[in-house]
Amino acid sequence: MSTKLTLTIDESIIEKAKNYAKNKENSLSNIIENYLKVLVKENSSATEFTPIVKSVKKLFQSN
Repeated sequence: MSTKLTLTIDESIIEKAKNYAKNKENSLSNIIENYLKVLVKENSSATEFTPIVKSVKKLFQSN
């Protein structure tokens, strides 16, 4: 089951993330959901991040 989530994020980050998602032909919601799945995975330290998750992680760490 999916549910809505409201986030407060800097406007410039939102625009960069939207452009990133568009360039990857993916939705921002899907990218964020996959990123959160990796973060909450039980043994995340042993998990290899996918290229998209690595890119999104860099995007959010740049500020």
